[in-house]
Amino acid sequence: MEAVDVRGRFVWHELMTRDVPGAKKFYSGLMGWKAQPWPLDPTYTVCHAADVPVAGIMEIPADLPAEVPAHWLQYIGTRDVDGIADAAVRAGGSVVKAPADMAGAGRYAVLKDPQGALFAIIDPENARAESTGIPPLGTFSWHELATSDNEAAFAFYSGLFGWDAITRMDMGPTGIYLVFGQNGVQRGGMYIKPPDWPAPPNWMPYAHVPSVDASAANLESLGATCLVEPMDVPGGSRISSLTDPAGAPFAIHSFPDASMAAPKPKAKSAPKPKAKAKAKAVPKPKAKLAVRAKKKAKAARKTITKLVRKVARKGAKVLKKATAKSKARVKARVSKAKKAKVARRKK
Repeated sequence: MEAVDVRGRFVWHELMTRDVPGAKKFYSGLMGWKAQPWPLDPTYTVCHAADVPVAGIMEIPADLPAEVPAHWLQYIGTRDVDGIADAAVRAGGSVVKAPADMAGAGRYAVLKDPQGALFAIIDPENARAESTGIPPLGTFSWHELATSDNEAAFAFYSGLFGWDAITRMDMGPTGIYLVFGQNGVQRGGMYIKPPDWPAPPNWMPYAHVPSVDASAANLESLGATCLVEPMDVPGGSRISSLTDPAGAPFAIHSFPDASMAAPKPKAKSAPKPKAKAKAKAVPKPKAKLAVRAKKKAKAARKTITKLVRKVARKGAKVLKKATAKSKARVKARVSKAKKAKVARRKK
């Protein structure tokens, strides 16, 4: 049986907290997850969405400093844990937990990128094929890195996992939001965190809920704190970020209603009765045909003029927003068109 390709995929998500019972209650209420003890280690909680394991919850190890806050750890897939750990160090990262085997889970390691964000890598024993389209409800749909240098961070992760820069969106005062992915599949974004934000660089996961607005309305009753109120993002989705009752950052994500977005099929019209055979039309005088042709030509010229003006207006707006490189390309095309026009006239 061929091994499932896991390279560069976020294959597991783990919450480390000092209040496991509280976390189980909160995420079950927010996400609808079913929390169960892991058979191989009852102290570890596995959360299921529609009977599929999607996340784990564990107590922050006692040997870690007391100031380590509750947080989510993202596990990125690879078939060469040791090789990736070595490559991460060569690229400026560091090893927090050396590669080790975990029975029933696979080989894993915990690393830190050059800017200081924690992440884990794993060669999972029981990997599932990646779903296509919108992620199922209760699963993770986006991964966001807040960092001090998103271009340097992207270069680091791209070198390890082969990620591609899909687009760079200019967010104005907040800088560039770099959307990354793989094989055309968007996986998340990276941005430079505000200078007044005391938290170190970190990854935050987004999970798919039916309605961000409905979920956000219940956050206070569940003991969470809303960080970012529900808002629209490109593509028609809605997002909101929060901290759970123990302080771990988390985000929720809902997608446009597919049934609303899909065009409705047109009802079939009743067949029209067959028209009676028309008598042969009497040829119209040539003068009338000429007048009618002139009117049609005039109307066509007006339509073309309107379209040209509309395109020109849009073109002006596009030029204002375009980069210098794009402007140069547009000018070159215009110049070429003018030269071609002059050449035709000379002929």
